Amino acid sequence: MTTLLAFLLTLGVLVAVHEYGHYRVARACGVKVLRFSVGFGKVIWRRQNGPDATEFTLCALPLGGYVRMLDEREGPVAPELRDQAFNNRPLRQRVAVVAAGPLANLLLAVLLFAAAMWVGTQEPKAVLGTPTAQSLAARAGLQAGDLVRATSADGQSWREIQSYSELLSRASEAIAKGEPLHLDVGGRNGQGHRSLMLETDRMGAHEFDASIVRKLGFSPLGEAVLGKVSPGGAADLAGLQAGDRVLAVDGLAVADASGLRELIRQSLRDGQAHASVWRIERAGRALEVEVTPKRVDEGGKPIGRIEAMVGGAPEMVKVSRGFFEGLLGGAQRTWDVSSMTLKVFGRMLVGEASLKNLSGPLTIADYAGQSARSGLAQYLSFLALVSVSLGVLNLLPLPMLDGGHLMYYLFEGLSGRPVSEWWQTQLQRAGALILMLMMVLALSNDVARLTGLH
Repeated sequence: MTTLLAFLLTLGVLVAVHEYGHYRVARACGVKVLRFSVGFGKVIWRRQNGPDATEFTLCALPLGGYVRMLDEREGPVAPELRDQAFNNRPLRQRVAVVAAGPLANLLLAVLLFAAAMWVGTQEPKAVLGTPTAQSLAARAGLQAGDLVRATSADGQSWREIQSYSELLSRASEAIAKGEPLHLDVGGRNGQGHRSLMLETDRMGAHEFDASIVRKLGFSPLGEAVLGKVSPGGAADLAGLQAGDRVLAVDGLAVADASGLRELIRQSLRDGQAHASVWRIERAGRALEVEVTPKRVDEGGKPIGRIEAMVGGAPEMVKVSRGFFEGLLGGAQRTWDVSSMTLKVFGRMLVGEASLKNLSGPLTIADYAGQSARSGLAQYLSFLALVSVSLGVLNLLPLPMLDGGHLMYYLFEGLSGRPVSEWWQTQLQRAGALILMLMMVLALSNDVARLTGLH
């Protein structure tokens, strides 16, 4: 129920803000607005202050909305109202009305990101565990216990890091931009200082997918303690229990949870599962147990799994900002996410990034529920991310989207004449087909993620 309510609230807020942007600017430009609708289909709520006033409606299918304006292309217009018809307004006003929806979403994202920063969240500290073997972090020389304090694109201008999630965000941005990421690293307690460089510029955009964290090699430092053990799984069959602290595997000392996870993954020999001897601590006593991981395939590669949660809670830090700092941070975050989204869209278009990056309503609903259960700040940040995506998507130069109409107006501004109705009809059909294909692909990606196929 939480997931459904969070999903409906997400769609309702973002669609209403988008359409309100169109509505508010249309009214400011003297355009008569006939209907403001959130949702499609059967009307379940309606309000109109008078026969000549705008009709506000809420409809049964909440997957979008629209603002219907007076327009001679959609029906006859009384002579006394022609100057209020959208098609008769100056080009600059039509551009402003169309652009206002996506820009409203981007402005909302700034405020939502800022609000999340004002509220503050408990997030894992940017203290790293043992890097994944052959990962960017391992090649850069990062070690278990390293605290990442700041990042830079050029090694000269530095931006402080407050949390592990912020580090992941900076690394993702660097990959999307094709830039290296310089790290200012110190010890866990602040002692020591060294500069390292992640070769994120060599990490192709085609690798920009769900396994990006493993390819980077990052994980927050956590103790090598077992959590929930799945009944009948490899850990359960070996006699392991939740709360067991792993000290060594086949005589090799285990430093942290990340190191233990890597040992489990690499525990197969010649692609087959073999037993290993684990030295554990349970209730103050040292024990030895024989564990045979289960062989599973991940991306066509066999790895070991013990079917138990691995890792204790990482060290947490409260991340929050003041009023003006939060606004600036919200604006910067909106810019960064918008830029990264556009770059990923572009690279998907030319085949350099995986189409698995497209998400649809099922994934949005799932993440909405997860973020709502995690707290107010997390849900605000999720709303901001979806608002950025909605704003950027609508600015793409595709017919049927606001960006497509802006392309028509660009042509009109350059040529001095509007796009012909015949061309608009053909482009609208092509745009509808492209959007339908995108929706089918996004939905198939959703199903694959939820069923574990991705």
